[in-house]
Amino acid sequence: MLTSRTSGALLAAAFIAVSAPAFAHVTFENAQAKPNSTFKAVMRIGHGCGGEPTTKVRVRIPEGIVAVKPMPKAGWKLETAKGAYVKAYQVNGEAVSEGVTDIVWSGSLEDGHYDEFVFQVRFTDAYQPSATVYFPVVQECAKGVNEWVQVPADGQDPHSLESPAPGVRIVAAESTAQQAATPSQQKVGALTIDQPWSRATPGGAKVGGGYLRITNTGSTPDRLTGGSFTGASRVEVHEMSLENDVMRMKQVQGGLEIKPGATVEFKPGGYHLMFMDLKEPLKEGQTIKGTLVFEKAGAVNVEYSVRGMGGAPAAEHKHH
Repeated sequence: MLTSRTSGALLAAAFIAVSAPAFAHVTFENAQAKPNSTFKAVMRIGHGCGGEPTTKVRVRIPEGIVAVKPMPKAGWKLETAKGAYVKAYQVNGEAVSEGVTDIVWSGSLEDGHYDEFVFQVRFTDAYQPSATVYFPVVQECAKGVNEWVQVPADGQDPHSLESPAPGVRIVAAESTAQQAATPSQQKVGALTIDQPWSRATPGGAKVGGGYLRITNTGSTPDRLTGGSFTGASRVEVHEMSLENDVMRMKQVQGGLEIKPGATVEFKPGGYHLMFMDLKEPLKEGQTIKGTLVFEKAGAVNVEYSVRGMGGAPAAEHKHH
């Protein structure tokens, strides 16, 4: 057990900002959460320090985040530090005044390998929609240290930072009216299409992202080859993957196969649709029509609900 909230290697405090989370070398699989909600943080480590193996991963828990539960990791020693909060927070009707403030995993991860470190937290009402909560991370290696603690100033491009802290953007929960505006599920032959949605985009953005789930309940494969989106010149199927310690996006040539009995999820950080050459920004609360084109099922009409900006697809696409 660590003994102090101000453990030596974690020199930076937690920060809050309104800009989108940086696409750092240490990132969260899901970079958005709702206020007053439980959040599963999957933190991705893609490389070591100057070619050396990672031996420790330290995470500082920001003030206003409670009910912290780190996940043990096979082959790694898990430690936590506890401390008093600046103020008490209400959780399930009870006042909580102290809890976990730091998490440390100790082990070994080769520089050329990738791994994930998981913990669960609860965001309190200290964080409201449009804020971004940054989690300072110190990555210790055999002969070096990476301190992922930098936070963008107001108006600063987070991609300009050398060692950005991974962040989670707080987004508003969808209202009942918004949820009802778009059919959550539709079936076309053997295919089931669930919850098409997109993100709001900043002014001037020329690309947007499309997300959904497709399940093939039939006995033969089908293939998603593209589609259309109102206000965009074309729709492409893309994949995000880790290449040489950098997350990159590339078009899936020939479309994406949906195998029999399989479910393919299009989500930030994985497979997704790219809406190219947007004529105007996408705004939260909009419902925008489009189509999905399949090799066998043909063109399928869908409607995308536009949710809050949880990290702009335009910024992600800079790493293409």
